[in-house]
Amino acid sequence: MRAARNIAIIALLALIVAVIPGGDNAARAILAAFSLAFLALIGFAGWQLYRQYRFTYLQLDDRQRALLLGAIGAIVLMIAGADELTESGGGLVVWLAILGASIFAIVRVWTESQRY
Repeated sequence: MRAARNIAIIALLALIVAVIPGGDNAARAILAAFSLAFLALIGFAGWQLYRQYRFTYLQLDDRQRALLLGAIGAIVLMIAGADELTESGGGLVVWLAILGASIFAIVRVWTESQRY
């Protein structure tokens, strides 16, 4: 039953794009709404993770906390600038390098925080 409902929703969205005049604009608006909802859910998940691991976060020393927040900030900036940076080959390399370095920094902070 749930699958049929989901298929009906997708068919309705496709009908809007195909039949209604200005369907391209409607598709862009729907995509923008989905993107905003997705980013809001990511923010909410981050807030929930912070609330769940607040004590662990507060036990990090200043260097680890700065590295963690800097890495998260770099990931947010890479998500925001993905369209512009991935248009060229050099930008894609820079985007991947910053994203990889940020993930490495987060993993490093986590492994250091687990040592006693």
